Amino acid sequence: MNQADTAWMLISTALVLLMTPALAFFYGGLVRAKNALNTMMMSFISLGFVGVLWAVVGYSLALSPGSNWIGDLSFAFLNNVGLSEKGAVVALTIPHMLYMAFQATFCIITAALISGAIVERMNFKAYVLFISAWSLVVYAPIAHWVWGGGFLADMGAWDFAGGTVVHVNAGVAALVAAMVVGQRTDFGKAAVLPHNVPTVLLGAGLLWFGWFGFNAGSAVAASPIAGLAFVTTMLAPAATLVVWTLLDLMRTGRPSAVGCATAIVVGLVAITPAAGFVSPMNALLLGAIAAVPSYFALLVRAKTSLDDSLDVVAAHGVGGTVGALLTGVLAEKAVNGVFDGALYGNPAQLGIQAIAVGTAIVYSGAMSFALLKIIALFMPLRATAAEEAEGLDVSMHGEEAYLHTGGMEAVTPISEPGAPGAPVTVPAR
Repeated sequence: MNQADTAWMLISTALVLLMTPALAFFYGGLVRAKNALNTMMMSFISLGFVGVLWAVVGYSLALSPGSNWIGDLSFAFLNNVGLSEKGAVVALTIPHMLYMAFQATFCIITAALISGAIVERMNFKAYVLFISAWSLVVYAPIAHWVWGGGFLADMGAWDFAGGTVVHVNAGVAALVAAMVVGQRTDFGKAAVLPHNVPTVLLGAGLLWFGWFGFNAGSAVAASPIAGLAFVTTMLAPAATLVVWTLLDLMRTGRPSAVGCATAIVVGLVAITPAAGFVSPMNALLLGAIAAVPSYFALLVRAKTSLDDSLDVVAAHGVGGTVGALLTGVLAEKAVNGVFDGALYGNPAQLGIQAIAVGTAIVYSGAMSFALLKIIALFMPLRATAAEEAEGLDVSMHGEEAYLHTGGMEAVTPISEPGAPGAPVTVPAR
């Protein structure tokens, strides 16, 4: 047990947990006002349902010894998960229970990421059931294959903090969900604009802040590798932001705030699998490269019939894939002490990374499709046309993010001539 490592992992766990509310703000600002609360709830609800399932059985399926394919039930209900460092599938210098909590925050936000593809039209009850089942049936096995001693780890696949396990996995599930649930009723017929861009920027900033725990915390120690991951997490999104802005300037002449926020997320996604494996200069290179495919994926998607509402596929699916593959190219043993990538004399690593990404794509896609179809047998996957038109805040939750009274708001004065308690209409502030 190491007190410094334990302190750092306590901080990292809190930072990653913060990322889920940050995602709620990021997604919530991108939708129309009538769906803001519903969209934010899709992230917040994961903290409850996915978090509880992780403690009960998810952690055991993902990160107990088990087989090459799935963990056993030796950690179910947190049995054998105590305050010592013993029992985990990785060597620890922190309490095993704290490691479980750190990994829980990863599962929670991965499930929440999917919501960006089906906002403004999915039945909330069906969504909760889907991400709950998905966390056990899809996330847990893939996490085991890569981080729990599974067959991809045996093959030599490297994923420092979740490029394949988190982002490729969520991106593919988002693509399948968008296709199965279908388009919004007014998709392609009316402009669908973000209702609160400052909220989007706030969410992106908080995501970047929390991502230092996401990546540097994945060293599971207050170590030099944690320091490396911290620096690369700072530099890669900065490079993505520069390239993205230049692309915007060349294409439209005006860099947008939403584009700025999206670029930051793409850079964070791309560096995630490589954070503890590449040098700071290679992190800049990786971030710069990652901007290009995600940027053009957004443009291509806009010309198709796919209603990936908040472009989860382009940001997380494409960004995660690029980052995972570039890990196999830019990793440097002189920096990470573990392995080299193709650029440093180990071309086979790129192939291994591609196999891991392909495996995650096939499994996540197939199982996500199956789960959605099974749920559809018991309840509708999407809101009705009337509920969608009204807005899912009211129809699903009985609440509104903002008071809508046609530009006027009713207030009850403390003292006003006329009938007691009669409202007075004043211009909305």
